[in-house]
Amino acid sequence: MKFLRKTLDKVKPTFSEGGKLSFLQSTFEAIETFLFVPNHTTHGGTHIRDGIDLKRTMITVVLALVPCLVWGIFNVGYQHFLSLGQTGSFFSVQNFLFGLEKVFPIIIVSYVSGLTVEFMFAQIRRHSVNEGFLVTGILIPLIMPPDVPLWMVSMSTIFAVVVGKEIFGGTGMNFLNPALTARVFLFFAYPTKISGDLVWVAEKADGYSGATNLSLASTGGQSAMINTDWQMFMGYEMGSIGETSVLMCLIGAAILIVTGIGSWRIMITAVIGALVMGYILNLVGAGPFAEVEPYKHLLMGGFMFGAVFMATDPVSAAQTQTGKLWYGFFIGIFCVFVRVINPAYPEGMMLAILLMNVFAPLIDYFVIESNKKKRLKRAKI
Repeated sequence: MKFLRKTLDKVKPTFSEGGKLSFLQSTFEAIETFLFVPNHTTHGGTHIRDGIDLKRTMITVVLALVPCLVWGIFNVGYQHFLSLGQTGSFFSVQNFLFGLEKVFPIIIVSYVSGLTVEFMFAQIRRHSVNEGFLVTGILIPLIMPPDVPLWMVSMSTIFAVVVGKEIFGGTGMNFLNPALTARVFLFFAYPTKISGDLVWVAEKADGYSGATNLSLASTGGQSAMINTDWQMFMGYEMGSIGETSVLMCLIGAAILIVTGIGSWRIMITAVIGALVMGYILNLVGAGPFAEVEPYKHLLMGGFMFGAVFMATDPVSAAQTQTGKLWYGFFIGIFCVFVRVINPAYPEGMMLAILLMNVFAPLIDYFVIESNKKKRLKRAKI
């Protein structure tokens, strides 16, 4: 490491202001801060000293996503061989190698496409490259079907970085979750590649249904579901690469909560909101899907993955503590509501989070105004 540090120090003047390659200063700084702790210091009069910087925060989230990623790799292989009638051990080398063959290229395309755009914008604007895409680059593959064409992954990622983040100022300025922006682009631009019964299994056997529990429940109700609660909880089912296992999502949630990176308020209230709306729809009885037991909504689709890793995005979520409670609650409410009421969008979680991303500033505004009124009342007394 000392050799690497000396090498970087030696070539640094070339990329600094006045050097021959000064126009690549942002790129050099991005590589340097990725390898070593940056030596940047604050210049303003007011600041907070903290050992948790953006890089450590992003790496913590990536580590929390590892269980979902590893499980997803095994599950991609498992679902493929299951369609061929080969029901071997879930954690077999065969499943892992096949899943890795399908998932790894998606990850590479996501990072290469996104980072290329990030570096381009950094060079044009003459500002540093932030570490925000470390998380977005792995989130995008995890919410994609295992058989998605790589060129669609690239287009979705570029759209997410440019439209979802950079045009608003870059990392920390986006009001929509970038990873979900990529998914919603793919969902509306190429709906056959991320919805319906023709996806979710990579290279499946001819005649084998690719219908998920969520799609089956949306048309036939609870009786049409093919997986047990245990299978859905563990993740032995079809779906996007990283969102099938509730158990892996809970492990990631524990990491985020213990490290203080993720908001437990958003996670818990999202679950409460989903259960409340599920019970309300049970009472109303608006069709077969409305009769599904409320707790099953927590196990189906990408609800738990979205509640843990998407809804808790510190930039696009509500910022106030009370606001986070309402923000998460309405995500759960709208997720189940969209699932049941609108058959065109049986997932619901993606649209619910994006909708609440838009309303998050309004929620914070009302919370702050309410706090101001309470303090003014106390001051008068």
